[in-house]
Amino acid sequence: MTATQDNQTLPLFYKELTPLNSGVHQAWRTRTTDKASWMANQHAVPLTTEEFAKAQRSFPIIFSSADAPVPLALMGLNEGANVYVADDGAFNAEMYIPAYARRYPFLLARLEPGEDTLSLCVDPTSDLVGAFDDGEPLFDGVEPSERCKSILNFCEQFEVAALQTTAFVDLLVKHDLLTEGEFTIQREGDQQPSVYRGFKMVTDEKLSALPAKTLAALNQSGALRLIHLHQVSLGVVSDIFTLQTKPV
Repeated sequence: MTATQDNQTLPLFYKELTPLNSGVHQAWRTRTTDKASWMANQHAVPLTTEEFAKAQRSFPIIFSSADAPVPLALMGLNEGANVYVADDGAFNAEMYIPAYARRYPFLLARLEPGEDTLSLCVDPTSDLVGAFDDGEPLFDGVEPSERCKSILNFCEQFEVAALQTTAFVDLLVKHDLLTEGEFTIQREGDQQPSVYRGFKMVTDEKLSALPAKTLAALNQSGALRLIHLHQVSLGVVSDIFTLQTKPV
């Protein structure tokens, strides 16, 4: 991903990206908020493996159906549906907020294709950044402020976690553990069950078919624990269904 790509290829949540620059953004500040408006109407948000243990209490952890699957926190059973975040961004205080969403509106990106260096960028359309009076400054003169350094550190830690997540998914693909998933929910009184597809998951059948040596290796690497957290989390889908189909 480069900061010069058009908006159609920008990551989820981001409408624009521009590199932070003390010459251009010296007067800019960043605000905190108790609402996550950028998450409203998003039914799935990327997760890193280090978040599985916390996220599985709040959401089903599924994998995208893309050629390069990524773990996702499922927040609604249909596109545009998020049962945890209201239209104005108010969210359930007990829900786990994925790091992917917490880093917004900031992001580390390559300014040009092929570059090794990642630069701290920001979505300038966000109301969390700008040349306003409140909030914390992003620069102290021409130098990054302590707040800016903290943001940069968080984004760097996210990139490390993202690499670890890619390595985990590569293991799943290598051992052919991901299969097309399906949720079938039969609500009392409904003549037909509700069926949801369009994601991938790891089934017990796939795990059982692995050689003992492979299972041992997955266990030693910590991947088996992550798989089990993913499988246990799928039980939360019934809670989402209940919230999504609750009469208004």
